[in-house]
Amino acid sequence: MHHPRKLQYFTVLLICTLIIAAGGWNGYLHYEITKTEAHLYFSKITGLELQSTNERENHQWQSAIKTLTELQKLTSDTDFIKLSRRTIDAGMMKEQEEFIAYWTTQASSELSAGHLDAADAAAHQVLNLYPENVEASKIQTAILSSRIDQARLADIASIRSLLLQKNWPDAIKSATSLIARFPEDLEAKSLYNSATEGAEKATADRAKAEELYQMARARDQGNFDQGALIWLREARLLAPENTEIRSLFEKFALYIRTLHVPGEFATPAEAIAQARDRDRVVIAEGSWQGPLVIETAIELEGAGSSKTNLQCGPDEGCVITIGPSAKGAHISGISMSHQKIGEGAERFSVVLVRGGGADFIDCHFTHGSGHGLAVIEGAQVKTNRCLFSENGWDGVAVSGEGSLLEVTDCQSLNNYEHGIEAWQKASVVLRNNHCEGNTGNGIHMDNGQANTIIEGNQLIANREFGLVIDSAGTGKISGNSAKKNLLGGLVIRYQAAALKFTDNQATQNEGPGLILEKGLDPTAYSSNISTDNHGEQILPMADLNTPPPSPIENH
Repeated sequence: MHHPRKLQYFTVLLICTLIIAAGGWNGYLHYEITKTEAHLYFSKITGLELQSTNERENHQWQSAIKTLTELQKLTSDTDFIKLSRRTIDAGMMKEQEEFIAYWTTQASSELSAGHLDAADAAAHQVLNLYPENVEASKIQTAILSSRIDQARLADIASIRSLLLQKNWPDAIKSATSLIARFPEDLEAKSLYNSATEGAEKATADRAKAEELYQMARARDQGNFDQGALIWLREARLLAPENTEIRSLFEKFALYIRTLHVPGEFATPAEAIAQARDRDRVVIAEGSWQGPLVIETAIELEGAGSSKTNLQCGPDEGCVITIGPSAKGAHISGISMSHQKIGEGAERFSVVLVRGGGADFIDCHFTHGSGHGLAVIEGAQVKTNRCLFSENGWDGVAVSGEGSLLEVTDCQSLNNYEHGIEAWQKASVVLRNNHCEGNTGNGIHMDNGQANTIIEGNQLIANREFGLVIDSAGTGKISGNSAKKNLLGGLVIRYQAAALKFTDNQATQNEGPGLILEKGLDPTAYSSNISTDNHGEQILPMADLNTPPPSPIENH
């Protein structure tokens, strides 16, 4: 039989043992839990540090910043976080500088090349992210300025085209609009002046044409009248749109023999072979084959320089050759060209006039293997409202003692040598012509002591000078304008000292404006204007026996 007190004792002892055992187990469990949490904690920190390092190495800056923000919540290791932050800031700054440098360089290159849309897109790559960037903002300002300048140049080209077409009202309207946008633009003002002068001249031409028409009409007796026919021919030139003048001219032309191509003759050569002095050979619209030789004083008439074309191969000869016995030949309304530019030192001109004489009205001389028009051996030639363009040598050239070339209201453009040239004692009268874009000079004279008259010509953007007078005798050079020529504006050599040289202008040339060879007195040229040239405005005492400096050296 158990003693009750002992049973109580053992019960209490068991309970205490169980309590102690339970406490130990709880402590053990707590220890194990704490140990696991610590391991996870440090593993997460290590993982975040590795992740941050990888993100920085891969330039994933925004992700790296987020990772550091998470890491900062878990640890007080500020050294690692500060160092990482500095690395991120330095990396982002370097990438920003490289980004800006790349796109601003790209924008500058495109701007220099004139690719304004591409330049604007490149500049916006920077400004979209960094709107305060100074360099990109400057480039965009330059792009805007270039757009304005491009629009201005396009307007100037359009106005020049209107001037060449003699569309005076539209040219005046466009030039007025350009001046409104660029009030100080000298070129705009010059174009406006050219347009208004052209309109005034057109009005005067129509009035003169009407006067000639009335004179011819009063002489109409129903038979041939050479004087009246000459008046009507000039009147038709002055007012080509006047149907009354054309109708009366056709009536007078009926009094002379007219040979039609096609119709009576299959080719121009066949008609010319049968023509006699004062006969009229009319060539219909279309392309016709040369070469042609004219030995009689005939009138060769096309349907218009944009409608009737004569051509031949560069090795076949000149498209038209006019011989000494054809003095008084008259050619109008025809375009003449070689089929391609020939090679070698010996080349045929598009038209050659040898002795005798001829008049050319409303004719085009283009794509010649040699000169567009060559006048030699004492020939007397007049050209009015003609075009000389893209010829292998000069647009029009004259040489030889006794030769005379009169060029009025013509254009000589983009020829591979000079626009107009004279040498070997030939005389010239050049009035109101436009010489632009020629590889040599606009006008070049070296005609010894022959008479030289050069008035009112526009000499623009030629690859050498606007006007060069190497030698000349009596005459005058007045009212000419040389602009934007590459080597300079106006050149006068000592052998041309006898010429009166007054009221000419040289502006915006890449070299000197007015160049006077040593020995010339600069005060004798004081009435001429030379402004806004990139070289010296007036270069006196020039040594012209040495090559001129290049425009690059001048700059």
